[in-house]
This record gives sequence, C-alpha cells and structure tokens, in this order.
Amino acid sequence: MARPARTARLSPPAWLTTGLKPAPTPVPWAAVGRAAVALSVPLAVGLAVGQPAYGALVSMGALSGVIGDTADAYRMRILNIAVPQLFGAVGVTLGTLVFGHGWAAVAVLTLVALVSGMISSIGAVASVSGLLLLLNAVVGAGLPMPDPWWKAPLLLGLGGLFVLALTLLGWPLRRAAPERSAVAATYRSVAELYEATGTEAYDEKRQAVTASLNQSYDLVLARRARQHGRASSLVRLLAQLNVVIPLVEAAPAAHLRARLHGPLSATIPAAVRELADAVEEGRTGAPVLDLPTPERPAEKAVDHALRHAAAVVHKAEPDLHNVDDRLGRPAALRVRVRRATRSVLFSEASWRYGLRLALCIGLAQALVSLIAVPRSYWVALTVTFVMKPDFGSVFSRAVLRAFGTAAGLLLAALVLAEVPRGWWDVPVMCVLAALIPAFSAKGYAFQTAAITPVILLLSDTLNQQGFDLVMPRLYDSLIGCGIALIAGYLLWPESWHSRIGDRLADAVADTAAYVSCAFGGTEDQGGRLRARRKLYRDLSTVRSEFQRALTEPPPTGTRAAAWWPLVVAVERIVDATTAARIRVNHGAPDPDPAEVAAVERELRELAEGIRESETLVEVRSELPGDENGVLAPLRREVSAARAIAGPDLR
Repeated sequence: MARPARTARLSPPAWLTTGLKPAPTPVPWAAVGRAAVALSVPLAVGLAVGQPAYGALVSMGALSGVIGDTADAYRMRILNIAVPQLFGAVGVTLGTLVFGHGWAAVAVLTLVALVSGMISSIGAVASVSGLLLLLNAVVGAGLPMPDPWWKAPLLLGLGGLFVLALTLLGWPLRRAAPERSAVAATYRSVAELYEATGTEAYDEKRQAVTASLNQSYDLVLARRARQHGRASSLVRLLAQLNVVIPLVEAAPAAHLRARLHGPLSATIPAAVRELADAVEEGRTGAPVLDLPTPERPAEKAVDHALRHAAAVVHKAEPDLHNVDDRLGRPAALRVRVRRATRSVLFSEASWRYGLRLALCIGLAQALVSLIAVPRSYWVALTVTFVMKPDFGSVFSRAVLRAFGTAAGLLLAALVLAEVPRGWWDVPVMCVLAALIPAFSAKGYAFQTAAITPVILLLSDTLNQQGFDLVMPRLYDSLIGCGIALIAGYLLWPESWHSRIGDRLADAVADTAAYVSCAFGGTEDQGGRLRARRKLYRDLSTVRSEFQRALTEPPPTGTRAAAWWPLVVAVERIVDATTAARIRVNHGAPDPDPAEVAAVERELRELAEGIRESETLVEVRSELPGDENGVLAPLRREVSAARAIAGPDLR
C-alpha cells in the first residue's frame, strides 16, 4: 500500500506538468494551408532570383503575420496583421541602426523593451504590436541586414502583407460570416446552458456562455462602429444578439427551478438550437415553436424570452435606426486612444510590466556584450517570449520554453544535418510552417517546438552556419530562461493579495452594487443589463487570473487553490441575484428593502475583508428573512461565501 504513495510523491507537481498536456482543440486547416504557402513561397522566389537571404527575410515577416492571425472577423484580422507589421518595421529599423554598436545597442533595446511591455496592457492588437516591435529590434541588432537600412523593414513588411493577402482571399464571399457564426455559436452555448440546468455542469456552461457573448459583442460592435450602424446585415446580427440577453438572464431562474422541481422540457434547448441554425443560415419567416405551457415565474421568463428571440431572429428586415446597442457601443477612436494613452502612462501595472521586461532585456544584452556568445540575439529572443507580460505565468513559460525549444531543436537538427541547403528548403519549410498553427492551438510548449526549427532554418539561410546553429541555440535558450526566471520572476515577489485579491474584492463590491441596482426600485433595465454584463466580464477576468496563478509554484499556486472556491461562490451570488430579479419580473413578490440592504451590507463587508487579508477567514453571518421569499436562495449563497475558510498560507 505504501508504493502508490511514494510514486505519487515522486511524480511531478500539477503546476509543472499542466502546460505539457496538449489542449483538445481541432486543427485549423485553413490556417495550416496559409502558413505553408506564406513561408515557403518567399523562399522559392528568393532562390529563383538568386537572393535567398531576401526570401528568408520576407518569410520572417510572414512568420510574424502567421503568429498574429488569431482573430475571427476579417476587420480584426486586418488589424492583427497590419498594425503589428508597422511596429515591427520600426523595431527592425532601430535594431539595424545599432547593429554592432555594443552598449548603444544595449541601451536602445532596453528602452524598446520598456515601451513594448507598457503598451501590452492596452489590448490584443497592442500586445502583438509590442511583441513584434521588440522581436524585430532584437533580430535587427543581432543579425547583419542587407544595406541600405530601409531594405530589411521593407522585406519583412512584404511578408506580413503576403499573409494579409492570403487571409483576405475569402473576404468577398464570406464578409460577415465570422460574426454570424459567432452569434450562432452563442445561441448554441445558451442551448447547452439550458440542458445543464439543475445539474453540476451548469456553472461550466454558464462560463462558456459568458465567453461566447464577450466574443460575439466584441466582433459585432467593433465592426458596426466602423460602419456607423447602417449596414442591415450587422444591424440584424446585433438585434439577434441582443435578444439572447433575456434568455441568459432567465437561465439562473430556470436552474433554480430545475433543482427544485425537476429538469426543463427538452423542447426548450431544442428550440434555442433551431434559432442558432436560423441565425447561421439567415432563414426568415414565421417561427414555429412547440413549447410547454409555463406555470411558474421562471418558466414564464424562459417562455417569454424564447418567443421574443424567435420573433426577432426570423424577422427579415430590422429597423436600421431602432436597434439599441444594449450593452453600449465602443467609444470614438480618438476617445479610446486618449484612454489607452492615459492608462499606459499612469498605470502602475503598465510601468511594472515594462520595467520587468526592460530589466531582463537589458541584462540579456549586457551579458552577451560582455561574454562571447555566438549569434547572441537568441538570448534576448527567448527573454522576449518568456517575459511577455500578458502571456501568462513567467515561471511556467520559462519551463515550457525550455522543453519546447529542446523538442524543436531535435527536429531542427535532423533538418540541418540531412537536408541540403537550396531548393530542398522550400518543401521542408512548407511542412514546418504548417505545424505552427496546428501546434500553437495545443499550448505554449507545442508552439515553441513548432516555431524553433522554422526560425533556425531561416537563420541558416541568412548566416550559413548549418548544423553548428543547433547547440548554441539550446545554450542561448537556457540562458534566456534563466534570466527571465531570476530577473523577471524571483526579483519581483508580487504578493498574491495585491495582484489578484484586489480584483476579486472589486468584483464582490460590484456584486453588492448590482444587488442594489436589481432591487433598488429603479426601472433602468438597460443600466442593469450593462452592470450584469460588466460584472460577468470582470468575473471571467478574475477566473482567468486565478487559473493562471494555479500554474505558479508554491506558495502562489497553493494560495490560488485555497481562494478558488470563493471565486465560484461570487459567481453563484450573481446568478442568484439575476434569478431573483427575473422571478420578480414574472410575478413573484418584491423582496423587503431591509432584506436587500442586509445582503448588500454583507457583500461589502466581504469585499473589505478580502482587501485586508492575505488568507481566508471564516465569518459566520446571520441573514434573516423570508425563507420562502424570492431572496432566500441569494441569502444562502451569500452566507456560503462568508463561511468559506482556507488554511493560513502566510
């Protein structure tokens, strides 16, 4: 009996092995095809015209475009590819100008790293732009580029434009198809949510609905803001997306009803799936619904929301001027730029991330300036990928980077040792490039393993070192990982409470405000909807931060595991509040204002307790009220959250 215990103790901890398990995601075949063409064709053209180095630079630019092409909507894909290419051009220009200038290169790359880290907090496009700015600056400062200085940014930009052109080939035929597919996927996630009512799978499905709604609104509202709200297809999609909200709001009440009185009729999720098909296929006409007669308030809420959604989904021509953006439209571009600039310049997190990245890049460049390291740019490249502040745990990425690089170098060693340089590079690059999007979806270690041989093959085309590149790259990667772990992780002991505990406390305080808004006597339904959606978005962010922290080594990971039940408890409180509001809307009596005030007070006290403590402390609270009243489930969830206790982790 003792042997299994010893085996368990000898097995690697979960926080170390989680990232080595491939994610169960499908292979993006279209992206695989684009990557194969985008990286191999420039090499072929370069060989054909007798300039293989030029072809390699174009392929490097295409590699950046392939990595950045992660969005669904065409407009976002244009931004994700084109904007970072501009930053990449600036980066390689700066790197080329300081190539071979010793400490001047150290100073410039350190400053570029500071800017890269700071702008990464703005958003996804800015994050990729900052990454490419720094990566290309490192490459320009570490590899000899063709003269004159403008040639390298031009060739790299051509590679990015080639990927963009391949990406837009389907745009004339598909146009709004990604947005339409996203809205249909939201309906299907709602159908799965209703199927899970009354079961343990409900919380997981509700999180999936939140993520799907976030993506759909981001896609539709972003494109509608660009087209000023006058495109009928987008107005119809927005109307179809808006009527999902009442269905989502009714789900917590339906979940409570299913737990008390048995599962919902199977016709309800089936009807929602039928609406998803109608959205995706663009079907119109009179809807046919065969729904059971509702009796309880929760059933009436679901029936009303479903019939309203069916009427809107099947309506052929929505009023272009009478569709509200119920969750708000994006602000004007100048307003968003001003907000982003202010956030970058005055945000503590922005400066902290920028300084961490700058410190690591500065140390990497100083080290290779003092010690003879062949092709030393790889050290700074490793630091850049590992230290990118919005990519997850630094510790985990350093470990995964080491494993991924080792695996990629094995493949690169076979290629460089057995494949002769020249035209054989083209089919080899075609195969290796296709692995990048296929492996990237599986996890960071797998993406690293796929990118490493591609970069080595392109580097060999530029400097003709062949197999001699392999072992130096392994040493450089290990040095870069070590710098990131020491200067970017161990020297920045951010406390768990200040980094994530405050976010959870903010979410709890917002939950208290939501309770007040839901039962405060106001009739601002739009304000309540926006408050609820913002709260679910914030909780989704908090959940992501906690899940990321679970991959950290102790004590951070251990503390995250202890606080995790409280995250779930807060989500259940929001669901219980929404369910109570829906029941009141459909016939249940209003709660006593004193009962509402007591719940709000308990939540605010919980928020303050989270801010002031590094550990979970059990608090027994009495929330008296009508045990048969509409707020009874909410009071139970609040009491459960106050009673959560954890070990002393100081």
